Amino acid sequence: MSIRAVFIDFGGVIQRTEFQAHRLHLGERFGMDFEEIDTLIFASQSARQASVGQITEDAHWSEVLKRLKRPASELQMIKNEFFGGDVIDRNLVNFIHSLRGKFHTGLISNAWSGMRAFLEKEKFINLFDTVVISAEVGVMKPDTGIYHIALEQAKVKAESALFVDDIQANIEACEKIGIKGVLFKDPQEALSRLKQLLKKT
Repeated sequence: MSIRAVFIDFGGVIQRTEFQAHRLHLGERFGMDFEEIDTLIFASQSARQASVGQITEDAHWSEVLKRLKRPASELQMIKNEFFGGDVIDRNLVNFIHSLRGKFHTGLISNAWSGMRAFLEKEKFINLFDTVVISAEVGVMKPDTGIYHIALEQAKVKAESALFVDDIQANIEACEKIGIKGVLFKDPQEALSRLKQLLKKT
């Protein structure tokens, strides 16, 4: 069956941490290494709760400040430093834009309540026909429920869909229900693989 829908992850694919120095410096300030500060922000209990909409993004950041024993006045500085090494893959953005009208383009992202506003502000929302954010739907990858929601919104069968993600478990989960998975590790390789697969349709 030919591909009709292309779903893409955001963090780790479209936006990636290319420079770790900012996060390392932030961790050092609080006596933490890169992995520890990364876990606090992305994999702590409050981060997981925020990812499925049980608490707001602001509530999660409040928990982060509490853990770091810092006042609310330092929150923006902490955010700026933590995300300071993140970059947007403009080649991938342009490629996704080129798919509009030929394929259904969709986002599937494990993200907090502020994600949609961020996508709208940065104009990334315009890249996608449908946007599935875990905090909004109450389920996160690798739970297969989030893929079923994406397929339902796009009105396509799993066998007609392709999903790009940087985490192996998420790829295995989408393939379990019949979606073609593309593991994103090297940007050029992933883009070449995508073009190859879509050329066949």
